[in-house]
Amino acid sequence: MTVLQILGLAVVYYAGALIGTLKGVTRLDSVNVSPLWPSTGIALTALFVLGIRVWPGIPLGTLLSLVTLGPFDGPALTIMAGNTLAPVCSWLLLRRVGFRVELDRLRDGMALVFLGALTGILISATVGAGVLALVRQLPLGFWPTWLAWWTGDAMGVLLVMPLLLALRRVRLPLPTHRWAEATVMVVAALVITPLAVTRSLTLIFLFFPVLIWAALRFELAASAPYALFVSVVAVLEAAKDLGAFARYSLTERLFSLQVLNGSVALTSLLLAATVTEQNKIRQGVEEACDALAKVVKELAPERTELWPPDRRQRP
Repeated sequence: MTVLQILGLAVVYYAGALIGTLKGVTRLDSVNVSPLWPSTGIALTALFVLGIRVWPGIPLGTLLSLVTLGPFDGPALTIMAGNTLAPVCSWLLLRRVGFRVELDRLRDGMALVFLGALTGILISATVGAGVLALVRQLPLGFWPTWLAWWTGDAMGVLLVMPLLLALRRVRLPLPTHRWAEATVMVVAALVITPLAVTRSLTLIFLFFPVLIWAALRFELAASAPYALFVSVVAVLEAAKDLGAFARYSLTERLFSLQVLNGSVALTSLLLAATVTEQNKIRQGVEEACDALAKVVKELAPERTELWPPDRRQRP
């Protein structure tokens, strides 16, 4: 079973790499560095869901992606090691602080952002950009490549991992009592998001009310897919050097993408986690009240009709 899980992770990791290198995604000349790399989020999710024993699937999937992009040589081997160490390091950091895959606490969202995405992922970006700099395969320099690499891996964690964890909790049949509201929200997202991203920077944050709506009303199940949708639209737009990203250099576009995607991921994760945590607290209080009422009924059944007592009457 473990061997099958490792092979499955390798295949899914490779599929994520194919998405990250699709034509139209921002790259640095001949160096395939994407500002949205789903494979990192896939790898970290697999480590939490399946266990650390499936880690060999990460270098295997990296190997498949590197072989399709060019010859496998010394730099490719080093990149494979960095791509493996980064999600494993993020997994260790998150485990150390008690991260829960339910993402039902604010601390879980904060940990995923600052430890899982922004800290552990530094390894792959530094190793990858560093080895390419050593072999002089960076026509645009170390820092633009490092920034693009870090952006892609971090966004893979912040945008893809919450979506996969949310899909893991989906149970059929889906509740139908809020389909009308969900439909209106989806239509608003499809209309507002391209309008905001394809115009000037003055409209770039126009989609945030929809994102907040999704997180408040439907929690991570809606905010995670919408955050990923916003990121994909922004990446494709930045790759064309049009819309809100027009007239900016590659480094400026990458930095703008990092800020935009980071803001979207932070809003989606933290707001959805806060709402989920508050709902769980309220549910716990309601269950405690119900349990207390049952205890009172069992202890004094003849006075159940007097609970709660009328404080206007003297005992």
